[in-house]
Amino acid sequence: MTKAAYLLPVVAAALVDADGRVLLQQRPEGRSLAGLWEFPGGKVEPGETPEAALIRELEEELAITVPQACLAPAAFASAPLDDRHLLLLLYITRKWTGVPRALEASALRWVRPADMHDLPMPPADRPLIGLLDALL
Repeated sequence: MTKAAYLLPVVAAALVDADGRVLLQQRPEGRSLAGLWEFPGGKVEPGETPEAALIRELEEELAITVPQACLAPAAFASAPLDDRHLLLLLYITRKWTGVPRALEASALRWVRPADMHDLPMPPADRPLIGLLDALL
């Protein structure tokens, strides 16, 4: 039996456009995993629900507003991350207010799920690609 690592809950969104593409953001230089493409989102702060954290993160990172009722839980992934263990909760949404802008990322890109296999992505995001491809 292995020792339990500090659990790090993280939320992310698969924003799906009318053409079935999903928005990915590129991690900026100077951060861990710089240059990799990921689903927008971030850490759940103490006392926050996952949905509240995701709504906050999408406002901070993309300048969009997503109603909680429009967040559909889709999947989760689990992966070691240094001295912690990442638990990534993925939600799907097709409705938001505003036009996504890269406020914290170095770039944004709309991608079909099948094409995500060709992009460098964090280990925790990779298992979610097949699910999104099947759902969309």
